[in-house]
This record gives sequence, C-alpha cells and structure tokens, in this order.
Amino acid sequence: MISITLPDKNKVNVKEGTVLAKFAEELDKSLAKQAVAAEVDGELVDLSTELKKDSSVKIITFDSKRGQEILRHSASHIMASAVKKVFPDVKLGIGPAIEDGFYYDFDKKEPFTPEDLKKIEKEMNKEISQKIPFERKEVSKEEAKKLFKDNSYKLELIEEKQGKISIYKHGEFIDLCKGPHVPNTGFVKAFKLMKTAGAYWKGDAKNPQLQRIYGVAFSSDKELKKYLTLLQEAEKRDHRKIGQRLELFSIHTEAPGMPFFHDKGNFIFEKMKEFMTEKMRALNYELNRTPIILNKALWLQSGHWDHYRENMYFTKIDKADFAVKPMNCPGNLLIYKSRSHSYRELPIKAGEFGLVHRHELAGVLSGLFRVRVFTQDDAHVFCTEEQLKKQIIELIELVDDIYKTFGFTYEVELSTRPEKAMGSKEVWDKAEKYLAEAMKAKKMKFKINPGDGAFYGPKLDYHIKDALGRSWQCGTIQLDFSMPEKFDLTYEGQDGRKHRPVMLHRAIYGSLERFMGILIEHFAGRFPLWIAPVQARIITVADRFNKYAETVEKELKDAGIRVDFDKRTESVSKKVRDAQMQEIPIIINIGEKEETAKTVAVRTLDGKVHFKVKTDSLIKKILKNVEGKEIKFEI
Repeated sequence: MISITLPDKNKVNVKEGTVLAKFAEELDKSLAKQAVAAEVDGELVDLSTELKKDSSVKIITFDSKRGQEILRHSASHIMASAVKKVFPDVKLGIGPAIEDGFYYDFDKKEPFTPEDLKKIEKEMNKEISQKIPFERKEVSKEEAKKLFKDNSYKLELIEEKQGKISIYKHGEFIDLCKGPHVPNTGFVKAFKLMKTAGAYWKGDAKNPQLQRIYGVAFSSDKELKKYLTLLQEAEKRDHRKIGQRLELFSIHTEAPGMPFFHDKGNFIFEKMKEFMTEKMRALNYELNRTPIILNKALWLQSGHWDHYRENMYFTKIDKADFAVKPMNCPGNLLIYKSRSHSYRELPIKAGEFGLVHRHELAGVLSGLFRVRVFTQDDAHVFCTEEQLKKQIIELIELVDDIYKTFGFTYEVELSTRPEKAMGSKEVWDKAEKYLAEAMKAKKMKFKINPGDGAFYGPKLDYHIKDALGRSWQCGTIQLDFSMPEKFDLTYEGQDGRKHRPVMLHRAIYGSLERFMGILIEHFAGRFPLWIAPVQARIITVADRFNKYAETVEKELKDAGIRVDFDKRTESVSKKVRDAQMQEIPIIINIGEKEETAKTVAVRTLDGKVHFKVKTDSLIKKILKNVEGKEIKFEI
C-alpha cells in the first residue's frame, strides 16, 4: 500500500499501481465524473497514470482553469486530426489552448473557407462521438524523427528538445505533446470553430506564414451557448465600432497601431488624466515629464537592452545609438539622480503620464487594446525599506479607489521571480514577502502567479472585470531592489552615511489608451456624466421655442455643464434618435408646455422621459452626480 495526501492534507492508503481514474472514483463518484486530469506532486498527468509511490494528489476537474485548458488543448488535437482527414497533404504546426479556446497552425496552400470549417467540424463530431482514448507514449529523438519525417515544423521542435520525447495518439492521429489530455475525445462535449487568420511560424515574420484556425470548447452545450451569447453582446460593445460612431478615435494606415484621438475621445483621455492627477496631488506626488528618445547607454544600464530589445525602436543622433523609450522608469531614475537626497525627503513619489513606444507584430494590433504607442500612468516611489509596507498599502488603497470609481471589481495576482531575473533569490524572496504582507494587512485575497514577475522585481497584477464579466489585466505594483542598485541611487541617512533607497513602480490604468478601450466596452459608450464629452443636448419641437431653449442652454453652460443645442432643420424624432446614437446622457426636450411652465422635459439613457423639470433642479442634480462621479444619472 502507498499513502496519498489530498489537498485538504488528509491521507488515504491505496494499492500501488492504482490508476488515477479509479482513485478518483473511489474518492467520490461525482468528482470522478468531472475529472479530466490530475496533479501528482505538482506535476500534471493523465488520469490513466498509475500511482507508484507516496504522493500528493489533486484531481483536476472541468470547472477549474487548468481543467478548461486541458479540455481545450485536447480539442485542438481533435481539430488537427480532423483537418488531416479532410486535407491529407496539410502540414501541422502547433496547437495550444488559449483563453476561452484553442488554435492550431497549418501549412496549407489554399486558404481555409467557411465551407472547409463546416467539413472539419463534421469530422470532429465523428471523433467525439466515438470516444477515442488519448494515449501517451515516450519515444527517443530518433523514433520521433521517423514518426514526423515528412513535417519540417515538427522536426524543428524535436531538435530543440532534450531527452525522451512525449507523443499523444488518438485513433490514427499522432502529435508531439507533453500533455496531459482528457481521457477520451468524448469529454469535449461542445465546441465551435470560430475563425481563421494568418500566423508566422513561431511568431517570427522571417518564418513561413501558416493558417491558424481558432475554436472554442466547453464541457457542455449550455456553457457554449452562454459563451456565444456573450460574444454577441461583446460584438455590440466593440470599442472600435463605438469609437467610430461616437467619433472618439480612428486608426490610419499611415501610422499602424498608433491611434488618432478626435476631440471627444481626447476629452475622455484628458479627464482620465485629470482624475488621476487629482488623486496623486492629494497624496503629495510630484509630476514629471521625461524625453521619448534616450541614449543606448541608459538602456544598457537599466537592463532593457538585454531583456526587452526586440520590442524597442531605435534611431541615431549625432552618429550615436538612441532608443525610443518602451518604459518610463530610466528617465525618472535620472531625475532622482539629478541632486542629492536626505532621508527626511523620503518617500519621494514621482508620477508621469509618459508616452512609450513598443514594437508589436502587425497581426496582433487591435484598436486601442494592442497598440504600438501609448501613454502609461507611471509612478515611482523612492523610499526606505522601513517605509515599504506603508507605501505599498497606500498604493493598494489608491488602486482600489480608482477602479471602484469606474464600477470595476477586480482580482489580484502576486507574480513571482521569472527564469531571467536580475538580482539574487534572497532579494526576490524578501521583495515577494513585502508585497504578500501588505495584501494580508489589507485583508485582501490574492493568487500566486509563479514566474511572471518583471525581470527586475515581483509585482501585484490587477485583473479588472467589466460589465460582461471579462477579465482585463491593467494595474500593477512592482517592488524593485535592483534598479536603485544598477543606477547607484542613494540618500543620506540619519547617520550621515549614504544608503540605497527601495523603488516601487506602479501603473493603475496601465495604458490610458487600452483602459479607455475597456471603458468604452464596459459602458457600451454610455459614459457616466463626469467623463461624458457631451453631458446634455437640447432639442426643440419647433424653432419658435429656440429663444427659451437658448436661455436654458446658457444656464447650463454657466453652471459648467457640457451642453449643445441641436438647431438642425430635422424632425424631432430624428434629432432624438441621433442623440441616442451618440449616447448623450441627457436629452432636454422643449416645446410649448415647457416654455409656458418654464420647465424642461428630460430623457435619460434608460429611455425614461421626465416632465416638468425645473432647470435649476436639473443643474443641481447634474452637478451632484458629477461631483460624486456616480455611474448612473437619475432624475
């Protein structure tokens, strides 16, 4: 008998050689029905794996993130098998699971058509109905090369691997894969192939271009239908379409990946900056501005040249190498170094709305979400180690305040030391501990995200949830012992000696452009009054009421309300429709009754019309709503 430790630390004894699927069934039959794989001593394995020694075991189910990834990766194998059956001459690239779905890359001369996808789906359904087992096998490099001798892409991957190579087989289909997979094809209960796209082999534009098929997969039809409904709603909220309709921004071929903000979009952009500036000033931040182009020597010193060069743009000035900044940190480090500092000054909090440029492949550019130039709401806090906890807590509270103002809920991850990292493990452990303790002091839940820290330090990553429940990684708080060391930052301590400050990097919006795109979709273009470019529009039922309407307009403008007056010679219904299409929060209608009673009729975004509203009462309600930065406006 061997001893198995469960996630709740309880132990059970089982026979040596017990298969994990059988073990799950003995534990709990309902658990076994949901099981897709298992984690044994921290390693993911198939349910067909035998238990051979004392181990810690966790059963992975459909409803977990890992379970969903395994299900979707299995679906990518089923799709690749189906493609090979429909198009035998196609060559296979790779096919991982991604958020909500999966993809596979294929080398095929003719592009896939919608009809092709239907044929592939039909073949996939056949395999799923047959409940074909997934079988794992380890082979030598030589055996693997024989199996994939006709596929240059697989041979390239085999050359990169060390030791034994794992392959997976279901039916006649064989693929390179480390696994694990669901027990059989029948576990993929619901799927849909969504679209095709071009993709370079290994994401490198120098390599051949392949065709990528994207799909989604779920453990039930109910989940698939829910997802497709969400997609339809997301389509309605597409920030690119709303941005065009509301004349907020545009993208042009003359500057790919570099948005052009129109007047209304720029207003929202500046309001976001103004809001953040108010919060920073209240916390005694200074606001800096640093150059966009900086000498190569600085980027070598910061480590960006070694760790981030492929994402940077370069130029020459006076025959010397310069780089367009991808991050704001080095510029603010130079400001800190421009004079000496005393412990009495610390903490120094330096904010910057810095314009940065990062090279992204053309294929991933997407509206405001993935761009090549954007503004970061960066800030750097220079403090003593004794001040660290208090400063981290202050940042945690600031992030919470900002996100709640926009109506976002969020989750936090502590991202720890990556493989390529500056500094010793001891320093990293200490930095990670500071971040964790600050979160615990605020009684906030967080997850550990192993190996995803910045190259110079661990970080708290914030994932906000929008109105559709989608998650977006935006804010970050990063703890950095390395940069102050590399740049020889010092302050004079109480003892009169030079000491090294600690540095906190933080961004809350992350990218103002991306955050604005999220806001557009979160609010579906129906912005809260305080950030709406136009807060109210006046419409009269006939020109003879224009004089009274102009007095109402003046009262609103004098109160600081952003209002316009639609005097076009169009029908009232068309003017109202146009205002609604522009998502104007307040539509003020004026006719004979309103002029006589010296009131207005107010139509709000919920479609309700309120009559006999006094102008001064309306102004008070608008100003109160704006001051409180409320999400909804009610009469």
